[in-house]
Amino acid sequence: MEPVWAVGLMTGTVLDGNIDVALLKTDGEQVESFGAYTLAPYDAAIRAMLEETLDQAREWNFDGPEPAIFGEAEAALTRAQSAAVKDLVESAGLGMADIGIVGFHGQTVLHRAPQKGRPGATRQLGDGALMAEILGTKVAYDFRSADIRAGGQGAPLSAAYHAALLRGLKANGDVAVLNLGGVANITWWDGKDRVIAFDTGPANAPINDFVKSLGLGDMDRDGALAAKGHVDEARLAELLTHPYLSAPYPKSLDRFDFTAGMAKGCTATDGAALLTAFTTSAVGKALDLLPQRPKRLIVCGGGRRNPAIMAALPIRAGVEVVPAESVGWRGDAIEAECFAFLAVRVMRGLPISFPQTTGVPAPMTGGRLAG
Repeated sequence: MEPVWAVGLMTGTVLDGNIDVALLKTDGEQVESFGAYTLAPYDAAIRAMLEETLDQAREWNFDGPEPAIFGEAEAALTRAQSAAVKDLVESAGLGMADIGIVGFHGQTVLHRAPQKGRPGATRQLGDGALMAEILGTKVAYDFRSADIRAGGQGAPLSAAYHAALLRGLKANGDVAVLNLGGVANITWWDGKDRVIAFDTGPANAPINDFVKSLGLGDMDRDGALAAKGHVDEARLAELLTHPYLSAPYPKSLDRFDFTAGMAKGCTATDGAALLTAFTTSAVGKALDLLPQRPKRLIVCGGGRRNPAIMAALPIRAGVEVVPAESVGWRGDAIEAECFAFLAVRVMRGLPISFPQTTGVPAPMTGGRLAG
């Protein structure tokens, strides 16, 4: 297949108020070129609605009818993200007729990994049919449900794209990709045909929630609080005994599996320092699980902008770290690019999840197509 222009959309569980929108020219196997990228902010009303939706989703917890707010939020975010796609495409000097497909991840409101005797469950809000109608183009959406139904974790789905990027660098098992969003996930490629990916632990979400709970803003901006704090090493060691961290992959997390409660009773600076140390130490424990321990991590996602996290990773995880930009990638755009890439794979009927990334029995297709 000839490469096509695809648009990818991502809004993370950390709810920073932005829609990530990226253009990518790809055949779903290789990347031909990176197109325009932007952060399109939600208006305040939609952001507040999504925060309330997340709260109600946790109370619902897949038990009984879905909260009524889901429908309202789904329509609002679908229209907002459709507008963001149009704006980006037009700003790049293209029209919707030039776009082969849009990859619409939607907003994850709840994700539950499978456990013994209990199947997994996942819910992303996003009306692909409505977006296809608004934009007049094909839309791939609902990327995770088929994987969950097949017994997989439903996450992480970024592995296929991260592996394509690593192949473009001619990397090997000494290099891996670390994404620091609300949750942290890693992708390792052996340089041949083996790809492993899983969630390592939390990333920005507990830190952001802790700072918000103290009325000190939306995040530990520039890692300023953590840099001034003192890590309670005994408390950290206890936190690091959490069974998830030593469990074998494949494995995945919900945004609220590790919470700001880990720093309960701490001062603002000590709490931020503790949560930062936990996130980075958890990455180190994850690296120990891989067939070959990487010597270098290429870091993408918002967490790479936190100097406290980036400074702690070499110490706590025992690995060299470089931001995505140092290898020619766009660290803020990678998650959105990923869903552009996956959308083309959905359109072509190519697998988007694999036994050693989500735990499905065999490589499998996923996603739904509209338009």
